[in-house]
Amino acid sequence: MTLTFLGTGTSQGVPVICCKCEVCLSKDPHDTRLRTSVCIEDNQTNVVIDTGPDFRQQILRENITTLDAVIFTHEHKDHTAGLDDIRSFNHITHKKMPVFLRKNVLKQIKREFAYIFQKKKYPGIPSIETHIIDSEPFYVHNILFSPIQVKHHKLDVLGFRIKDLTYITDVNFIADAEKEKIKGTKTLILSALQKEPHISHFTLDEAIALSQEINPEKTYLTHISHKLGTDKEISTQLPPNVHLAYDGLKITF
Repeated sequence: MTLTFLGTGTSQGVPVICCKCEVCLSKDPHDTRLRTSVCIEDNQTNVVIDTGPDFRQQILRENITTLDAVIFTHEHKDHTAGLDDIRSFNHITHKKMPVFLRKNVLKQIKREFAYIFQKKKYPGIPSIETHIIDSEPFYVHNILFSPIQVKHHKLDVLGFRIKDLTYITDVNFIADAEKEKIKGTKTLILSALQKEPHISHFTLDEAIALSQEINPEKTYLTHISHKLGTDKEISTQLPPNVHLAYDGLKITF
């Protein structure tokens, strides 16, 4: 099974235009971070977690020509804005795209993508089949996803455990009962926004502390803010088993 980081960045703390800081001027491709998303692949089953504003660019870059489902972690725009671009897969398969999401996320996308849900549908619009999820594990074809409930300030967000890998983004609190679901994970993927305290995200130190508590073989940090710094700079400050993820990185688990 393979996980590809489609994007490892965030809209949080990222300037709209170049601010001529070290990250902006970096020529290291590790510092070019699109909005956070991953693709899980196993036996020709492809599942994307979150479709941010950069979804189309990410899919084209990774040459992903088939997609079996979309899963949403939460309803924020930087994780849902690319939903419209699943229409290309509809065109190829002539099928609705299965979308797994919580009720509050469905409510949000019904507002933002109202045209998808109209009774009289305009030709060529995205076609989706919604599946409501919460705390119970669910399958997408042969892949089992076990939800992890976390907090993003006051907002409920879902992380997911797939076999021995756990993926959690947009988080600043995880209850002890949910941490129990993570224990035994060999690969932990966790957001680390910046060094400074933030109301709704783990800082770099907080993410490292949780990694040490869970004690996986490897931890990859994602949802990286512009403010965190360059890959070269931050990588020297990390424990040996903690790494900054980067766009296009593939890991096998």
